[in-house]
Amino acid sequence: MRRFLVALPLLLALAACASSTRDLEEPTEPMGDFRIGHIGVVAPNLQKLLVSRDATEEEWIKAVEDALGERFSRFEGDKYYHLGVSVEAYSLPPPIIPGKSAVALNVTLWDDAAQAKMNSEPKQIHVIKVFESRISKNRDQQLTGLAEEAARLVEVWLREMQESDGWFMRGDPGDPGVAEQATAALPLATDVDATPLPATP
Repeated sequence: MRRFLVALPLLLALAACASSTRDLEEPTEPMGDFRIGHIGVVAPNLQKLLVSRDATEEEWIKAVEDALGERFSRFEGDKYYHLGVSVEAYSLPPPIIPGKSAVALNVTLWDDAAQAKMNSEPKQIHVIKVFESRISKNRDQQLTGLAEEAARLVEVWLREMQESDGWFMRGDPGDPGVAEQATAALPLATDVDATPLPATP
């Protein structure tokens, strides 16, 4: 028991360091001409995986909308883009019981001016928490943390596409300032596993 009490502050500190919104406290690195327009989140096929506490479609929709809104409202580009997101599956295991907190999303980006999709196939975003202190987090905090990490990974994906496919480029692609925008990237979290979510038993 004494060892547990000694270790608990360290666990809490590590969890804080791995916060998915820590980068939002820093100055915003521009992302070309990107400005968020509409954020549409749905969950018509939501699945609860493994041993998990319940969460409703409405709870996931609100959590993901809030996380995406907080993250993408920072950008002040010249052109509007819309995000369409489907929450597909989740796991919110209770304390003590073995398991990993997880959420899976499908994401599509729309170019407002062109009235067309930027990605022909939905981008799959998987978040699996392999290290978290579920002793210190209730169900709502787990859910919010997963939504925030998913939003962060959506930004990572958009920046990767800016670099590889020239998304959100404004001005001359050969301009060094544009190249700097394209190569900006977010640090990776230390508690995310890229392993696909297991199938529903």
